[in-house]
Amino acid sequence: MGFLPLLVPLDGGSTEELFEHLGWPPGVESFAGRPLLPGVLPDWVTNTVAQAIIGAILVIIMWLVFARKQTIVPSRRQFAGEFLYDIVRNGIGRDILGPDFRPYLPYLLGLISFIIVNNFFGEFFFFMFPTFSHIAYPYALAIMSWLLYIIVGIKRFGVGHYFKKMLIPEGVPVGLYPLIIPLEFISNFIVRPVTLALRLFANMFAGHLVIMVFVIGGTLLIELGGPLIAAGSVSLIMSFAIFALELFVGALQAYIFTVLTAQYVSSSIAEGH
Repeated sequence: MGFLPLLVPLDGGSTEELFEHLGWPPGVESFAGRPLLPGVLPDWVTNTVAQAIIGAILVIIMWLVFARKQTIVPSRRQFAGEFLYDIVRNGIGRDILGPDFRPYLPYLLGLISFIIVNNFFGEFFFFMFPTFSHIAYPYALAIMSWLLYIIVGIKRFGVGHYFKKMLIPEGVPVGLYPLIIPLEFISNFIVRPVTLALRLFANMFAGHLVIMVFVIGGTLLIELGGPLIAAGSVSLIMSFAIFALELFVGALQAYIFTVLTAQYVSSSIAEGH
C-alpha cells in the first residue's frame, strides 16, 4: 500500500478490502500474463501471446487493405499506407542503408507496423495493455534484429573478415587488441541488442504504469467519496491526456526501434568500421 494510507486514512480492514478490490498499488505483478482460457488452452497461451498473434494478423490485413485498388489519385486509405511506406522506404531504408536498402525494406516495414499496433493496444479498452511492456517481446524482436545484423554482415564479408571488422577498428595498435577486442565484442554483440530491447520495454512499461496509477488512483479516490471525489475526477481526466501522450510515445518508440535496427544493419555491411 506504500504511502497511500497516510494520504487516504481508513479503518483497518476496509482499507485492505478496497485496495484489493481496485488492484492498488499497481506493480510488476500487474504486467504478468494471464492465461487466456484456463483449462481449455495451455497456460502459456496468455493475453500477451494472444495480443502478439492478433497484432501480426492485423498488420497483414492492414497492408492488404492498403495495397488493394491502387489509383493514381490516392484515396485516404491509400494515402495513409503510402505515407507510412514512404517513411520507412525513404526516411529509414534509403537514408540509412543507402542504395542497397530494398532487401531489408519488408522486414523494416513489418517491424515498425507490428510494434505500432502492439503499442497501441495499451490505449484501447478491449486490450488496455501494451504488448511490449512485457519484456519477453522486446527481447524477441531485438534477437531477430540482432540475427539479421550478424547474418547480413557474414554474408557480405565472410566469417573471418566480418568479425575482424567488427572487433578490431582500423588503426588500432596490435598491443591494444587484448583490451579493444573484448570491449568491441561487448559493445557490438551484447550491448546493442540488450539496449534495443530495454529502450522499447522501459518506455512502454513506464507509460502503462503511469496510466494505471492515474486511472486506479482516481477510481480509488472517487470510491472513497467526500472531498476526494474532486481529486479523483481530476486524476481520471488527466489520464486521457496521458493516453494521448502514450499514443505518441508508442509510435515514436516503434520508429526509434526500426531506425536503430537499420543503423545496426548498415554498420554491419559498411566497408569501413
